[in-house]
Amino acid sequence: MKNRINRLLLALVFVITFLPAIAQHAIQVKPVDGLENNVFMYRDTTRNIDGRGSMNAPMFMIYPDKPLNEAEANALIHELSLDSLVFKYAGSVGVINPVGKTYHAEADLDAYIAFVNRMRSISNLKILGIGNGATFVNDVISRNAGEVAGIFVYGGKITKKTPSDIPVPAYISGGDRTVAAHYIKANKAKEVAKSNQHLIYANEDEPLQQVVLHLDKKTTLKEAVADAWKNLLSKNYRFSNYKHTTYMGGKFGEYGNYELEPYLMLDELGVTRKTVVKTLNESRLPGTKAFFWYEFIPETTVNAPKQSVPLVVLLHGNNNDNRTQSETSGFIEVAAKEHFIVAEIEWQGAGTFPSEGFLGLDGIELVVEEIIQNYPQIDPSRVYVQGLSAGAMTSAALGIRKSHLFAAVAGHSGAIFDRPVFGYTYQTLLNEAKQKAGFVETPYFLITGTDDDVIAFPNKENYKDNSFFNAIRLYQQMNDLPEIEIDFNVDPVLGIKLQDRETILTNKHMTLETGKLYKKNVPLIQFTAIMHYGHWNYRPAAQMMWDFFKQFSRDPETRKLIYHPNK
Repeated sequence: MKNRINRLLLALVFVITFLPAIAQHAIQVKPVDGLENNVFMYRDTTRNIDGRGSMNAPMFMIYPDKPLNEAEANALIHELSLDSLVFKYAGSVGVINPVGKTYHAEADLDAYIAFVNRMRSISNLKILGIGNGATFVNDVISRNAGEVAGIFVYGGKITKKTPSDIPVPAYISGGDRTVAAHYIKANKAKEVAKSNQHLIYANEDEPLQQVVLHLDKKTTLKEAVADAWKNLLSKNYRFSNYKHTTYMGGKFGEYGNYELEPYLMLDELGVTRKTVVKTLNESRLPGTKAFFWYEFIPETTVNAPKQSVPLVVLLHGNNNDNRTQSETSGFIEVAAKEHFIVAEIEWQGAGTFPSEGFLGLDGIELVVEEIIQNYPQIDPSRVYVQGLSAGAMTSAALGIRKSHLFAAVAGHSGAIFDRPVFGYTYQTLLNEAKQKAGFVETPYFLITGTDDDVIAFPNKENYKDNSFFNAIRLYQQMNDLPEIEIDFNVDPVLGIKLQDRETILTNKHMTLETGKLYKKNVPLIQFTAIMHYGHWNYRPAAQMMWDFFKQFSRDPETRKLIYHPNK
């Protein structure tokens, strides 16, 4: 009876907490203070656990044909159905009016720069220009679009002949080829697709540098916005983590043009996300909260044979929403391509749902075992864990404490401190690593940015107590590898002698330095530095981590590590 009452109370808490948020759908913009021009804006703050997270959520800012008041701005947003997109994707929307009665290139560029600086941290800014606003966007914003994730123009023209050297995805409604040519040149794009409705252009090296020319001159503004979201604006966001950390923010142009990254669209990937809120033990004491996690199921894994599908567990950073890793790490895209299931656990109890709280390593194991039991297709010998920052610290600890459960582990922008963090220290883990040495092996992939200003990258000055070298020492100890010798004369970047040492050039301006530590012919540790990168996920690393993971499994009976060199 008590258990039943507890379950009813838990359900009631959920309804009381989240029903108002779910019901809230009306957009009501408000003036943005501290700007010379009138800017009206609304940000979705419902944080519905069944919706999207706010990381890299779209921000739709409209330059209208003529100045609008608050009521007119609300009416336009509703007319274009942008309120629905904002609610669905936890985004923002607003109207940027000209400083005067009409647009003026210099004054309104200054006003735009002030807006960007006021927002501080921007990742998915979509600029929509209508009529005279479209002309201003074409003439001015497109040439100052280093922070802009996408441009939509309806009507208007282009009057300035100076070419732009800033690539920005663009959607041109109405078939204006002169306007389209401006964006095609800036993106260095070539025609890649053609239909009765669209001409599509893309850059050969960076496909997200795309231009869509919508040919139908009779399309309404509302129809054009919907088509632009489907065919261009939903494809990407902007990301700046070069020479600083993204969430620290930056002023206009401070860190150059932001990188283009793919925006996660689960339906296009063929991936279903399931929200799970569950009390795992029905006999728990009254007042105990539920566990909370997300499951991501690619359609190719739904009817897979028994014990044939790997599982990757994601752990978010300190106080992050537990959609952070799924939406920013790149692992969901890799899961759709490589056919594995992903789970992201609320392991800190700091998210939107009043969940169990800090789970500890045992609590994480409980959730993972529950997921394995619920999906017969999961192969319990191929379970892996990856984390960001605090999640990376915890994934490193799990690889030692829960080595029977995980076939390999990885951490991004986080390792092991000497001081107590989340219930363990370097010394407590070292004791266990020493005891397991010669008997237990866990492969470990570690990647971080050299300009990380949150958890310092090792260098000649800080290497003695550096958390990244601490983690490498732990895995060197447990995996029974020769003790590492730190010598920045041997390797000026990574500081230790590694095999398969490689410099990886990317199609962006990032360079990766990587190498491995082997035990006989088995690569048990891989250490990678992202040059001049800050404290956050580097999306292409998800594929690197998966390529490392899939080489390993654990014997389901003995729990011994098995190496599959041809995977």
